[in-house]
Amino acid sequence: MIPFETLALFFAASVALALAPGPDNIFVLTQSALHGRIAGLFVTAGLCTGLVVHTAAVSLGVAAIFQTSTLAFTVLKFVGAAYLLYLAWQAFRTGATEISGSDGATRDWRKLYVRGVVMNITNPKVAIFFLAFLPQFADPHAGSLTLQMLIFGGVFIVATLLIFGSVAWTAGFFGDWLKGSKRAQAVMNRIAGTVFVALALRLAASERSG
Repeated sequence: MIPFETLALFFAASVALALAPGPDNIFVLTQSALHGRIAGLFVTAGLCTGLVVHTAAVSLGVAAIFQTSTLAFTVLKFVGAAYLLYLAWQAFRTGATEISGSDGATRDWRKLYVRGVVMNITNPKVAIFFLAFLPQFADPHAGSLTLQMLIFGGVFIVATLLIFGSVAWTAGFFGDWLKGSKRAQAVMNRIAGTVFVALALRLAASERSG
């Protein structure tokens, strides 16, 4: 079984990452502000459906690598750490994130759901990020690595649903506040950068067991 403290730490990190301004949550924010809360919730559902696909792919592939190759594990963890540091550098450098509406927005909620799915699945950075993020919390002594990463993926999806759903539901207030506060955008990006650095250091220091 995965220790409760590990799940709690993973959930907290997932919430922090979901809060960081990025293409997905900004898309949810703008669609909710433009077309209402229900539209934003359909976009959120689509994005999280894409995360299910990424979770399954990473869980099945990374588990096999962990179990059969020390070299692959070492290469993977340093590639992952480097990518996380790159994300941190981008977050610190970006400062304020510009928010704009979508010219192709539509009130067709099914189309918004499909767009959320496609946006997530076709974003290679999501797959790379999952490769970097999920494995560092897995422990071979806690049972099946595939099952553990499926669980972590599920927890990440729950955190995303909660945060993105909240953004969609409060878009009227949150959208006006974030668009009008460059300082708030910059602070959120710096928080995200700090989380990425901490995760990169944890990943680089991890050891393969068994």
